Amino acid sequence: AAGGASRGSVGASRVPSPTPGALCAQRPGAEPRRPLSVPFEWCELSSQKKFDEIKKANQAAARKLAEEQFSSSSEDDDEDAEIKQGKILAKTFTIYTNQTDGDASELERTRQYMNEAFQSGAMTCLICIASVKRNQAVWSCCGCFCIFHLVCIQKWAKDSLFLVSSPLTDDDFGKKDYPWPCPKCRFEYKRSETPNKYYCYCGKVENPTVDPWLVPHSCGQICEKEFKPPCGHKCLLLCHPGPCPPCPKMVTTSCHCRKAKPVPRRCSAKEWSCRLPCGRMLLCGQHTCENPCHSGDCQPCPRVSKQRCICGRQTAERLCASPQWQCEQVCGKALPCGNHTCEQVCHAGPCGDCPRSGKRSCPCGKSKFTLPCTEDVPTCGDSCDKVLECGIHKCLQRCHRGPCEICRQEVEKQCRCGKHTKRMPCHKPYLCETKCTKIRDCQKHQCRRKCCPGNCPPCDQVCGRTLGCRNHKCPSGCHRGSCNPCPETVDVKCNCGKTVIKVPCGRERTIKPPKCKQLCSRPPTCHHPTQEKHYCHFGRCPPCRQSCQKTLTCGHLCPVSCHDEALVKQTGIHQFAGPWEQPSEPAFIQTVLPCPPCEVPIPVECFGQHEVSPLPCHSAGPYSCKRFCGRLLSCQNHTCMKECHHVTKINSNADGKKAGPECLQCEEECTKPRPLGCPHRCVLPCHPGDCPSCLQMLKIKCHCKLSALYIECLKLTSADVKEKDLLTSCKNQCPKQVSSGHQSPHLILDQAAQGPIQLGLEHLQGWGIHNLSGQPVLVPHHSLCKELKILPKVYLQDNISEYFIHGLTVEA
Repeated sequence: AAGGASRGSVGASRVPSPTPGALCAQRPGAEPRRPLSVPFEWCELSSQKKFDEIKKANQAAARKLAEEQFSSSSEDDDEDAEIKQGKILAKTFTIYTNQTDGDASELERTRQYMNEAFQSGAMTCLICIASVKRNQAVWSCCGCFCIFHLVCIQKWAKDSLFLVSSPLTDDDFGKKDYPWPCPKCRFEYKRSETPNKYYCYCGKVENPTVDPWLVPHSCGQICEKEFKPPCGHKCLLLCHPGPCPPCPKMVTTSCHCRKAKPVPRRCSAKEWSCRLPCGRMLLCGQHTCENPCHSGDCQPCPRVSKQRCICGRQTAERLCASPQWQCEQVCGKALPCGNHTCEQVCHAGPCGDCPRSGKRSCPCGKSKFTLPCTEDVPTCGDSCDKVLECGIHKCLQRCHRGPCEICRQEVEKQCRCGKHTKRMPCHKPYLCETKCTKIRDCQKHQCRRKCCPGNCPPCDQVCGRTLGCRNHKCPSGCHRGSCNPCPETVDVKCNCGKTVIKVPCGRERTIKPPKCKQLCSRPPTCHHPTQEKHYCHFGRCPPCRQSCQKTLTCGHLCPVSCHDEALVKQTGIHQFAGPWEQPSEPAFIQTVLPCPPCEVPIPVECFGQHEVSPLPCHSAGPYSCKRFCGRLLSCQNHTCMKECHHVTKINSNADGKKAGPECLQCEEECTKPRPLGCPHRCVLPCHPGDCPSCLQMLKIKCHCKLSALYIECLKLTSADVKEKDLLTSCKNQCPKQVSSGHQSPHLILDQAAQGPIQLGLEHLQGWGIHNLSGQPVLVPHHSLCKELKILPKVYLQDNISEYFIHGLTVEA
């Protein structure tokens, strides 16, 4: 099971597990080894572990890259970072601004250093040309306030001390305390000042903790460094990079000339001038200083006066600041000897004794003579014996005036390098042609100087190595060790060039461009005359979000966002070359999309004019509301039951409620009520107006029920009671018998009655008639029928078909 699980894992699929035979394999002829105690799956598990570690590292790197990409392209995060940075700066400057009543004009230089500490990539170690991160140990130079990695500056100091005290150039190697310089400003530090611990900017806290609400590498305490120049006060800012600002304390001080009353002023600007004339006596001793109140010594007197030279022979107008001057004349005064005159140029004091008086020596200096000043000293005739320029031989000439000749003796001379000898005149130097093969102090080039005595000069070639910036080459003389950092700075500009930051040379390729607060000045790439306001940037402008406002075919303006530069996914299907080719991400192309259909609501009436509904402009037009048409058909009795439809108006004055040619034609039968007593239907289909007269013939029985009569329905229904009696009579003698057994003397049974029985329920009152529902109907008793005990038939002209009269059925 374990082996199966291992084979199913990712790591096992890449690294096959060793077999027991492989673990116990041995060379032929070797002594048998003990079986390995390593488990069978050990190699497989170790490979899986390594694979998992590499996988996690790659995932972490990809996640970090995605986060950095997201954070760099997110404006909201940038705005939040700026707000947070502003709060931290305000907190750092609070104590200082409280002393200055909110005036922060003196904090600009310190603010610049702090902004660089916050800005990603702005703080760069000039030694390794890498960014200084928040969680790295750093060291700050007290001269230029440049920040370096602690490890880098330690290595720099060590290398600098080694090169300065190199045994090739110094016999006292390791004995002298040589200084090492700052890589940027060359400020020198002693060997004992080499940093070995990580401190905050103010130097109070060792290994300061990383706090996101403090300046990077700051301890958050008050700086308390002594101001420069010293004034007795200390810095009030929180621990900060860069120089301390000027002292904000208030002191009472007087002006330079001490004439004005003392006034309260800032300690950093306590030296002030009252602008009154100085009035101090100048060096000339004649005039006073007329300059406004100033610091330091007064300037030389600018006035002009007549002054004598040192000897007093000439007078000239000269500045009071330089009263002593010499004329060009020789003194010419008679010396005490009386034979010669003073040959000095304009001088003060006595001329002195004659230079030819007293004891004088011969030219070689061996003999001395006491002679009048008017006579020259003669030569002594002895050999000169002065040491010649060679420093070895002496002059062999007799005592003589003037310089000795050059040494002309031939000697065996050794060359300067000591490798060759030659007999030649002593005054000539001997240099052999042998070139020195020693390596100079750069440890790269040979000396190559002819007849070198061994003290090879420093290498005179230019180093020429490419510096860490990858842009310049080292201009220094050839040297050992690493080259100094590139001293150049590069301007990194925004796209419009109005916002510039200076970064060390070499960092311009990795640092982000500065955030420019100027508006983008590029012309719009869509049809709008101006683009939306946004800040200066690199790359393409963001998509235009203005309303399109193009005029559509309907006349309305397009209200959607601008779609002149829409990204559309490519729909082309790429044919893969094989299963090894992985599908790539879909590509997008930029194209101009047409305006969408107009969605402006337009009130539109339906076909049948039943309602008015707002419809989108692009689909505005007559429509069906799905109701019944409802127009009155030509029959004037029914309405069109067709779904709401278009109706053509025959004339403009036609009523909107009347049916048109497109409406249904009424196919119903006429359902109008028939005249009272007419059992027939209307012969016409559904029609307007009254139904035509019914001309059908009715077959009815006469009163005696013996004859069948045919009468027009119209005559019967329109006749009154008497006319109906006449129409329904057959005019024959009534055959019915009376109770006596004789035939009725009446022609018709009903003729003897007071009248025929009225058809209809209103005439059946008084009779014992019950309808089908069981309710009694009263019909008046006919007197004759009571006598004859005959129940006449009742003709009903309504919808009642049967009645029960005393248990008998009456048919209609």
